[in-house]
Amino acid sequence: MTEEQKLEQFQARIDAEEKIEPKDWMPEEYRKALIRQMSQHAHSEVIGMQPEGNWALRAPTLRAKKILLAKIQDEGGHGLYLYSATETLGIDRDTMIEQLHEGKAKYSSVFNYPTLNWADIGAIGWLVDGAAIVNQISLQRTSFGSYSRAMIRICKEESFHQRQGYEIMTTMMNGTPEQKEMAQDAMNRWWAPALMMFGPPDNDSAHSKQSLKWKIKRESNDVLRQRFIDKTIDQAHFIGLEIPDKNIRFNKETEHWETSPLDWNEFKQVINGNGPCNHQRLNHHIKYHNEGNWVREAALAFAENEMKLETTTN
Repeated sequence: MTEEQKLEQFQARIDAEEKIEPKDWMPEEYRKALIRQMSQHAHSEVIGMQPEGNWALRAPTLRAKKILLAKIQDEGGHGLYLYSATETLGIDRDTMIEQLHEGKAKYSSVFNYPTLNWADIGAIGWLVDGAAIVNQISLQRTSFGSYSRAMIRICKEESFHQRQGYEIMTTMMNGTPEQKEMAQDAMNRWWAPALMMFGPPDNDSAHSKQSLKWKIKRESNDVLRQRFIDKTIDQAHFIGLEIPDKNIRFNKETEHWETSPLDWNEFKQVINGNGPCNHQRLNHHIKYHNEGNWVREAALAFAENEMKLETTTN
């Protein structure tokens, strides 16, 4: 077949809701788009362990510490699933990590903000993981089979993370005036970064149109953001939190909450490496990745030795 015929056949499979598997023919741009999105997702899971790990030894109760440690472990597992799924596209993990360290690959901008107190852990679980769930539920139906299957388990675990965060915020809003103030302060600082997690507006998104056509993404940034806003505002009001936006109003005709425009200049600054914790997050990752070289080398040497022994025995 000609290249044009291959493209037509490929799009027909996408339109018919067939899953594209790693050994199937795919356009090079489709493969690149997947690598960009999936590696960014994997990097976000791993970098996202840092702001929460900052509170693992300072959780207020043993139960809270156990839950937080389980959540951090889940995030590492999500990174593993996603790196492994991305490797089926012909890129190795070392290359993905190198791209991250060199600034060629991105991760979610939300993880470049600091966790100042325990209420921030609640805000991350409720708002950040809540936003992630809204996005990732749709990705269970993404057109690439390896990505779609990885998302099924990830979504189940992310729902636990969201409940953990909401429980923290609810407990604090039922506590002392100081605890209520901490919860509201965390809400004020994490609300806008959580909304920006969905990416820029549809009319300013460089990749959305093609990704939607190929069903790598199933819904647009603005649609997902609105879904999150509608759900989260009601949850906030239920426990007595105020939304840090004086212009919010419920539109009875559309049955959606309307909010103020976001500061997309801040988003671009953070994405480009100028956020409050960009350098801290990346330097931390580089430091411990390099310190772990001996573990990877030992594991590789052990595997190679086992293969030699097996060959000799046979």
